[in-house]
Amino acid sequence: MYVQLLAQETGISAKQVAATLALLDEGATIPFISRYRKELTGSLDEVQIGTLKERYEKLQEIQKRRESILKSIAEQDLLSDDLKARIEATWNATELEDLYLPYKPKRKTRAVKARELGLEPLAEVLWQQHERDVETRATAFLSDEVPDVEAALQGARDILAERINEDLKAREVVRREFQHAAVISSRVVKGKEEEAAKYRDYFDFSEPLKRCPSHRLLAMRRAEKEGFLKISVAPEAEPVVERLSRTFVKGRGASSEQVQLAVEDAYKRLLAPSIENEVGALAREKAEEQAIQVFATNLRQLLLSSPLGQKRVLAIDPGFRTGCKVVCLDAQGALLHNETIYPHPPQNDTRLAYKKIDSLVEQYKIEAIAIGNGTASRETEAFIRNMRFNRELQVFVVSEDGASVYSASKTAREEFPDYDVTVRGAVSIGRRLMDPLAELVKIDPKSIGVGQYQHDVDQNKLKKALDQEVESCVNKVGVELNTASQHLLTYVSGLGPQLAKNIVEYRSANGPFASRKELNKVPRLGAKAFEQCAGFLRIRDGKHPLDNSAVHPESYPLVEQMAGDLNCSVSDLLQSAELRKQLDLKKYVSAKVGLPTLNDIKAELEKPGRDPRSVIKVFEFSADVRSIEDLKPGMRLPGIVTNITNFGAFVDVGVKQDGLVHISQLANKFVSDPNEVVALHQHVEVKVLEVDVARKRIQLTMKE
Repeated sequence: MYVQLLAQETGISAKQVAATLALLDEGATIPFISRYRKELTGSLDEVQIGTLKERYEKLQEIQKRRESILKSIAEQDLLSDDLKARIEATWNATELEDLYLPYKPKRKTRAVKARELGLEPLAEVLWQQHERDVETRATAFLSDEVPDVEAALQGARDILAERINEDLKAREVVRREFQHAAVISSRVVKGKEEEAAKYRDYFDFSEPLKRCPSHRLLAMRRAEKEGFLKISVAPEAEPVVERLSRTFVKGRGASSEQVQLAVEDAYKRLLAPSIENEVGALAREKAEEQAIQVFATNLRQLLLSSPLGQKRVLAIDPGFRTGCKVVCLDAQGALLHNETIYPHPPQNDTRLAYKKIDSLVEQYKIEAIAIGNGTASRETEAFIRNMRFNRELQVFVVSEDGASVYSASKTAREEFPDYDVTVRGAVSIGRRLMDPLAELVKIDPKSIGVGQYQHDVDQNKLKKALDQEVESCVNKVGVELNTASQHLLTYVSGLGPQLAKNIVEYRSANGPFASRKELNKVPRLGAKAFEQCAGFLRIRDGKHPLDNSAVHPESYPLVEQMAGDLNCSVSDLLQSAELRKQLDLKKYVSAKVGLPTLNDIKAELEKPGRDPRSVIKVFEFSADVRSIEDLKPGMRLPGIVTNITNFGAFVDVGVKQDGLVHISQLANKFVSDPNEVVALHQHVEVKVLEVDVARKRIQLTMKE
């Protein structure tokens, strides 16, 4: 049922769709399917599999809703064969609701009341549009509850208005007009002008809905939610009513005039509000999807930021009055030492601070220094760069976004129960430099600071999308089984919180894992979980040479066969390019294993456990610029991209206030998507266009 539909919608073959759905139904994860089941899916990538999964879930929801609707209509004894066939034929959620509308249990509407007063026959007379003397005809329906002719005609029109509202063609006519011609308008709520100052651009605003970009729509809706704006979405009413009249009004007689009045009432009172809600909700949903996609793309880039690797790091969380918190970490990120220095005002104890840093660098054989990019960051960076050390040291400025959230979290308290939030925050800064992915997964993605209107979108959809992105990144890089935190292990394919906890507890009780096979001894980690997770977990110096690679244990016998055919060991095969050149992969193709998997295996043999992330580079801000007041139009400055939205990119030039490179200023050509030009944490050169010190706004350009 679902396979053909999905194949038609996505352009993916029915065979590929069927295989993918079967794997998903078995509980396989997207990273696992994409990496280790290429023969079954025809090498579909994670994006394609994710699209299939999302649409499959939506179709299942529609099917559940269909069953509920059929049951409801059947219980009313109104389910004809024709209606049943029409309901069963549609997979459009909107059409499904339109078909159900006439049978949906209603509250006491005006039409329901009119029917109870016996006015349905009069409505039917008007609907036929043959009666010329409608007033005389209406007198037959007068009663204590219907005191005069106008009351009778009004009741009959109420019935007709509801009938028009529930007509499929009428709803489609109005829907099309809204989709093509709706204008979104906003007006400031009277008396809220001062409070709503930041939304001034939308105090008296309108534009075609289909041209309204997602960030603007979400900003307007946020202002509406906060009670500052009133928003409407509608096309010009007259053409819509005219089109409805052409459908329902036949002739020019008195009864046709009554139908015309019913059409106008139906549009104004029922159809327009209903379709406005529907189209407004769809526009918001589309805007939210775009905002979530922007966030997910940024998060992916951030999680896959270049790692420094396993180096001994001194990390500094800078500050003025409270001093700079300093921590020393070993190559695995364990805390060795912490203390506070006061090189800045008001204490200005620079000499002692120099002495302490110099001593710590020597004592703990520090290889790199990480400085948080918050308050006093530039001053601390200058302080460190002025020092001369007896060893080669790299100095990095690291984003602090979310560090305070982590330091106050349950995860941080469990990791460092004996230290306060300042120490935990400094440790997080140091670990972010060593391995951004391993550290950032501990923080709620919403707090990392790379989103666009993330608090205004559907939080369940946002969490689902971001969790999927985190899972994808974690499995793309791979995880060190013997050093990974419980939090990081949670995102490994097939694990989750409980199995991650069980792995950590087993490791604590039994020491490091000697092989992937040993995972089978972890409580509650069964065959299915092992299948899903094993290929993404790495063991350095494990019993099997391939335990530190992305080759799945299910393929170990195949690699051993390759080695046997070349009269060498698997270790020899990993070390010798000459031996690998002798491999004829076609020889190992079977019913289960094809060339896509064999090519992946060969790539892993060449670079086992290779980190897909790029090498980290040192960056320095301009020494002449420390605050927004130092900026002047025309200046050319080095900067780091800190956030990407669909209207441009934000760049840190070292003045504690990010500048905006509008999408129109990103390149000397038209840019539709900023991600085509820039990436998060990319080092760029920008020119200052405009500085508004009072509003703390910096306009930048990357045009040559």
